[in-house]
Amino acid sequence: MSIVSWIILGLLAGVIAKIILPGRDPGGLIGTTLIGIAGAFVGGWISAKFFDRPVQKEFFDLTTWGAAIGGSFVLLVVYRILFGHSRD
Repeated sequence: MSIVSWIILGLLAGVIAKIILPGRDPGGLIGTTLIGIAGAFVGGWISAKFFDRPVQKEFFDLTTWGAAIGGSFVLLVVYRILFGHSRD
């Protein structure tokens, strides 16, 4: 997949992670979107490196989507833990 495909996948994964974990984020929509993109890259790297599940070349591969959504979810949780109470 190209970088543009990963960015689109990250945007969609960020939206799905936000639906799974609703609530206010410190960064708002733009922060959540950037976390989704980063999560797609991190999830794909973790999937290939540690779980011996290399990311496929197809955009609609279930493993690729699972890795991207999982990575986005984890980064969103970490982001909320680190910066979640900054809007007091």
